[in-house]
Amino acid sequence: MAESKRDYYEVLGVPKDADEAALKKAYRALAKKYHPDANPGDKEAEQKFKEASEAYSVLSDPEKRRQYDQFGHAAFEGGAGGGAGGFGGFDFSGADMGDIFGDIFGDIFGGGRRSSARSNGPMRGASVRTSIRITFEEAIFGCEKEIEINYKEECSDCHGTGAKPGTTPQTCPKCNGKGKIMYTQQSFFGTVQNVQTCPDCGGTGKVIREKCPKCYGTGYVTTRKKFKFDIPAGIDNGQVRRLAGAGEPGTNGGGRGDLLIEIIVSPHPVFKRQDTNIFSTVPISFAKAALGGPIRIRTVDGEVEYEVKPGTQTDTRVRLRGKGVPSLRNKNVRGDHYVTLVVQVPERLTEAQKEALRKFDEAMNGTVHEEKPKKKGFFK
Repeated sequence: MAESKRDYYEVLGVPKDADEAALKKAYRALAKKYHPDANPGDKEAEQKFKEASEAYSVLSDPEKRRQYDQFGHAAFEGGAGGGAGGFGGFDFSGADMGDIFGDIFGDIFGGGRRSSARSNGPMRGASVRTSIRITFEEAIFGCEKEIEINYKEECSDCHGTGAKPGTTPQTCPKCNGKGKIMYTQQSFFGTVQNVQTCPDCGGTGKVIREKCPKCYGTGYVTTRKKFKFDIPAGIDNGQVRRLAGAGEPGTNGGGRGDLLIEIIVSPHPVFKRQDTNIFSTVPISFAKAALGGPIRIRTVDGEVEYEVKPGTQTDTRVRLRGKGVPSLRNKNVRGDHYVTLVVQVPERLTEAQKEALRKFDEAMNGTVHEEKPKKKGFFK
């Protein structure tokens, strides 16, 4: 009886204002879960599948949905929705059931309407990845490099057809040149149509009866080819340069893929890089730190002179503006170079040096406040 049926919206688990996409998504999930072919012998799953299919067949049809919203299940008791064929007395023609069932059978059987049948139209070739190592300085200022790779050239004998000279590829008789074949499969709902790549021609629509002896039917021969390319100033480790059209050849008239070159920057013994800034450490003597004075600092542009301020403490960081890495967007804009000044303490001293330091220490007595131990009281 109609009264014993569950509410269709409840069956699909959607609100009453659900749109077409939400209905379809909900039904697709339930149909995949409870499909009899995925649950052989499970009567409960079969019943839930029928219930979900009936609910979707009504709610996916605008007119039937309007009647159901107004009269409920009673709208179809008199045969208004029944007798039209389909499953369980409901007509599925108004719903996009073929697309849904194709997806379901694709998940269950590994095929389906949405199988990835390759087209025999022009297809672009795959991209090729490689890498090249450069120095720290080359990354900073840019350079020109040359790289040699395995490269597929068009066969000079068959001119890329793959067929023996004097012959031509033939239209595939299995798919009639379409590159894909359609087959039908009997299912719980009847006949389901599926599409797959033609196994005879591999999706090209052509078969080669006599293969070219030079390229063995591939249409290409592998050679070693060199490419020159520019590396821009400021490139960083791990970034990629793209050479358009230097990758794998396409098929059926499709263009070549690209050559993707990953840049590997060798580490520097002195400099460290972070974005567009450079960092380094420079040792200075105790006397230079105390008295101040000029020092020479190594940068990527060469040595520069810097005036150390008197009383400089160890680990003081100074900034050399514009001595960093050029920006990739504008090579005239550069980062900075940060230098950490480290005061060196001598490890080995002569007697004369030790005596000089003792006199210095005596001269400093009273100017350097060392922490002295507190005097203990009488009772402690």
